[in-house]
Amino acid sequence: MPLPELAPEILRFYSETIDEADRLTTTADGRLEMVRTQELLRRYLPVPPARILDVGGGPGAHARWLVQDGYSVHLVDPIPRHVEQAKAAGATVEVGDARKLTAKDGEADVVLLLGPLYHLIDGADRRQALAEAYRVLKPGGLLAAAGINRYSSLFEHAAFAHLHKDQMRTSIGGILASQIHDGKKAFTAAYFHSGEQLREEVAAAGFGAAEVLGVEGPAWSMLAAAERNTGDDFRDSPLFESALTAARMAEPYPELLAASSHLLAVGRRPGPGHGQWPKHGQGEPVGPAGRGGR
Repeated sequence: MPLPELAPEILRFYSETIDEADRLTTTADGRLEMVRTQELLRRYLPVPPARILDVGGGPGAHARWLVQDGYSVHLVDPIPRHVEQAKAAGATVEVGDARKLTAKDGEADVVLLLGPLYHLIDGADRRQALAEAYRVLKPGGLLAAAGINRYSSLFEHAAFAHLHKDQMRTSIGGILASQIHDGKKAFTAAYFHSGEQLREEVAAAGFGAAEVLGVEGPAWSMLAAAERNTGDDFRDSPLFESALTAARMAEPYPELLAASSHLLAVGRRPGPGHGQWPKHGQGEPVGPAGRGGR
């Protein structure tokens, strides 16, 4: 099967530059993203065993805990290296493209798009990925789609004490204005959503009850900067617990949505079946006191 069409800088970044298998476990802000993503997803997921299609699932970081929770998970990713790594998660795996899924109509209870929407720079490609997610979901099925927050680079590089440099200020200003990172330095090519824009894209694809939640909350950049500047491990620290608490406390306040590094949109394909879902707020807390703790 031919490889999916992918921008060469994205293919190079995930194949040669970064080990995505470690990103959510080796740093404090990565762990914060993982813990909060688990927490939010468990709030909405149907009870196991449900069929989850993990599109853009990388090396299986989320597939692993979903399988452990009792779900049937099929992972699709465009990077062969990721698909090979994901076999260890216990999911079935496939090299594939979010814009052209091989799954049959209506076969999934849940579709996760926890990466594709921010690596599809063109709006038409994002719409196609959402249309495919809609197609393969059962009526009443759940979509969970992640975006990178439009303002995340501003918070990150302010915390890292970079913004006083003319070149960095120009670069971040360009991202804020265009919502696009060109992938020439550091991170790869990416699109940066506002919360309302992500919600509108999901709603326009036909998903009902669409809403967007902040993942890491307002203190993630402080956590990342403390770890980077000291060289210490903050994954199990009072600062981590404080940042996690801040993320939870920020949820009811939409004006704080823009402070998170990542956004998570959830929506439902209209139709019977969504009555089986847990209501908002019924998921277990995740972290040291919950199922997702280390």
